[in-house]
Amino acid sequence: MSKNYAIAPSILSADFLQLGEQISACESAGADWIHIDVMDGHFVPNLTMGPVVVEACRKATGLLLDVHLMIEKPENLLEAFAIAGADRLTVHVETCPHLYRTIQQIQSLGCRAGVTLNPGTPAAAIGEVLHMVDLALVMMVNPGFSGQAFIAEMLPKVAEIRAMLDAVNPAAWLEVDGGVSARTLPQVREAGANAFVAGSAVFGHPDGIKAGVEALREGIT
Repeated sequence: MSKNYAIAPSILSADFLQLGEQISACESAGADWIHIDVMDGHFVPNLTMGPVVVEACRKATGLLLDVHLMIEKPENLLEAFAIAGADRLTVHVETCPHLYRTIQQIQSLGCRAGVTLNPGTPAAAIGEVLHMVDLALVMMVNPGFSGQAFIAEMLPKVAEIRAMLDAVNPAAWLEVDGGVSARTLPQVREAGANAFVAGSAVFGHPDGIKAGVEALREGIT
């Protein structure tokens, strides 16, 4: 994969009976990162995984572990996820009243910091911290469940945040998550995204994980 783009399979759609094998299959297929969606049943309606799953993923792969914290008061669990092996911790502006401090806390733990926002939150809400993050994530669906339909109305927000990053932090990644497939990936790439989270498009591909990753790569090239 070109260093300018990253494919990040989301294990939210994986078969947890075969998680290690499926992560290895993603790595063999050329995936760049492994995306881990952490949900608390409060900020979002679903309840998923915690530090123990991150620790298991760390044992299964050397790929970057891209951990997306869809949780209230993430500052209380940052250290646990860092110890478990997370490489990047991405937090929601909606759950961080002291966002600047939370990003500094992530960095003090030796992790890369990311910031994200829900579809209904304007891009300006993260503008004050874009200069200090490794990644900005735009949700293309309402967070909570895998397999939701892509919200095309978010494409202008992707382009807006791309322009904001180019002005203050052009090296940062612009990641998109939700409804990303071989069909929609070219749209978000054209809008300025260069990191692509995909769950069902990889783990639910009818021809297997390798074919799912390759189809996404074709959408990039």
